[in-house]
Amino acid sequence: MFELKVADAADKATFYDDLTSQLTGLLEGERDPIANAANTSALLFQLMPRLNWAGFYFMRDGELVLGPFQGRPACVRIAVGRGVCGTAVERRQSMLVEDVHAFPGHIACDAASRSELVVPLIRNGKVIGVIDLDSPDLARFDEDDRAGIERFAAIYLSASD
Repeated sequence: MFELKVADAADKATFYDDLTSQLTGLLEGERDPIANAANTSALLFQLMPRLNWAGFYFMRDGELVLGPFQGRPACVRIAVGRGVCGTAVERRQSMLVEDVHAFPGHIACDAASRSELVVPLIRNGKVIGVIDLDSPDLARFDEDDRAGIERFAAIYLSASD
């Protein structure tokens, strides 16, 4: 049985070490990508401070489609190249946006969101989706968060078919 452990968010290196260890244990033995995305979203939403949305979008028929998440209802479909999520897919790189209102073409699914971190999920050279985190705080995410969530993406990909 998995037991949630509150990680120390004051020291980001330790925080992400604890979080990745918990995610590895949580996904151990499960290969279903939807179940793993649901538990990954829940873990992030419960343990990362100052989030108002944590979840996944998956590529379906050339566009991103909403997957498991925690937070308010969200936009269901996002075109590649639109918003922060679509731009991450198009560029095939993580996007760290300090102020979403200053990002050209930002899609406001939740008006309370002020900053965003999106990490693409790349398997066998193909983008299969993204992990998307939103915060009501300006400049909530930094390079430590980007690196930590990229580790999360790698764990998710290695655990899921």
